[in-house]
Amino acid sequence: MSRPPISVVVIAKNEENNIDECLKSVYGWAEEIIVVDDESTDSTVARAQKYGARIFLRKMDTEGKHRNWAYAQAKNDWVFSLDADERVTDELKAEIDATLPSDVQGFTVPRRNYVGDYWYKYGGQYPAAQVRVFLKKNFRYEEVGVHPRLFFDGKMNHLRKDIIHKSYRDFAHFLAKLNGQTTLEAQKWVDTKRNMTLGIALWRTVDRFFRSFIGKQGWRDGFMGFMLAIFASLYQIMSYAKYYEMMKVVKQKK
Repeated sequence: MSRPPISVVVIAKNEENNIDECLKSVYGWAEEIIVVDDESTDSTVARAQKYGARIFLRKMDTEGKHRNWAYAQAKNDWVFSLDADERVTDELKAEIDATLPSDVQGFTVPRRNYVGDYWYKYGGQYPAAQVRVFLKKNFRYEEVGVHPRLFFDGKMNHLRKDIIHKSYRDFAHFLAKLNGQTTLEAQKWVDTKRNMTLGIALWRTVDRFFRSFIGKQGWRDGFMGFMLAIFASLYQIMSYAKYYEMMKVVKQKK
């Protein structure tokens, strides 16, 4: 039995350095490629057009809502959700071809996360599987700004072959993204009326470091693992610092 058609859906914003390798990895294999572009000011859209992608221009409101909208544009029932800084390996494509159709409605896929050319194998970074291949009618994200929860109705299984995730070019890029993500995290706490305290934030800061570096054996990645644990802990205290400032503004308006 032949594999059912798949729509690859990519969320992008100013990804001219990544989009070619991303789309090249699925071009000629996926029956449809969709790129939802968040008002890029570089050549992302022009590059995506070279691969026959259907382009949708949409400003991101919240990550969850943006992704749900993007998946709804797919013509096919099966969706492969791919980020612009990811690439699909030939082994994964072959595994999907051999697995679908299936009696399940979704699959998790392991990812190899990189900073520069370094592949993180520890610290909870591998396999770090995520739900990426699914029947779109069975899947949706919580409509919040950052780290939305997913809601899935159906049976889940697990693929073994990898997505290559070029997460960050270097540590400077890592910190720049961390700055943006912690702002969104703090805003989510404000919007959802989260009762966040300094004590909780400090506990999470310490806990995330030791959980990454010791509990999940990040020390086996050497200095790279140490820095990953530092950034994991920074996420917590940076988010709290921004939350603290945002809450002062909220209280002043009352």
